Amino acid sequence: MKVLNYLFLFINLINFSFCDNAESWQLGFQDPATPIMEGIINLHHDLMFFVCLVSIFVTWMLIRTVWLFESSQNKISSNLNHGILIEIIWTTTPALILLIIAIPSFSLLYAMDEIVSPTITIKALGHQWYWSYEYSDYIDENYESINFDSYMIPEEDLEKGQLRLLEVDNRMVIPIQTHVRIIVSAADVLHSWAIPSLGIKCDAIPGRLNQASLFIKREGLYYGQCSEICGINHGFMPIVIEAINLPNYVNWLASKYET
Repeated sequence: MKVLNYLFLFINLINFSFCDNAESWQLGFQDPATPIMEGIINLHHDLMFFVCLVSIFVTWMLIRTVWLFESSQNKISSNLNHGILIEIIWTTTPALILLIIAIPSFSLLYAMDEIVSPTITIKALGHQWYWSYEYSDYIDENYESINFDSYMIPEEDLEKGQLRLLEVDNRMVIPIQTHVRIIVSAADVLHSWAIPSLGIKCDAIPGRLNQASLFIKREGLYYGQCSEICGINHGFMPIVIEAINLPNYVNWLASKYET
């Protein structure tokens, strides 16, 4: 009995070791699965350091000013108009802080826009209200590519352990440790293809192709949702990416050709 308890505990630890979907009362980021998301989290931590530093300093100055310059503390008001030194300090210090912040910000923006030579190209097309995917790199004997629609699974059809409003009938499957290019567009209105764990949010605009790159470092299920208000069922068109190793990906492709 103890062995089973330890086994269930170990399984729970595995399940909660990665946060690839939103959890109850979650305040922080989901666990990163791409180098871009790791960079976003690191930049956030760097910015929070300066935010906390400036907030503490401003709060200290405010309390000190209110306390020391209260009427009972100073019977005679000061005649000081301005100070050259303090004005130079409070002008140059924020400028230096912004320059320090700009360096990692520009580096991250460049990394997000850089498209490494992709191994796989996948098209994601937004509809009211579902997503469709096309693997245009793979053509069968009829010169047709792999394509399918991805609908949200209704609550009454969910199996035990599946997530409400986040599960789909057909997941987008991609291999790990592979450069993947995602081409995003829409068939009707504005949509947005967003997966927090992967650090990607790409607008789907009718008549326009936007692209983003993915390099997933670990296997798992990554959940996202449309992040652009697109109509009455905007909250019911989730995105699920299943990242698997290359042999399993090849087997998945073979199963698609068989069907």
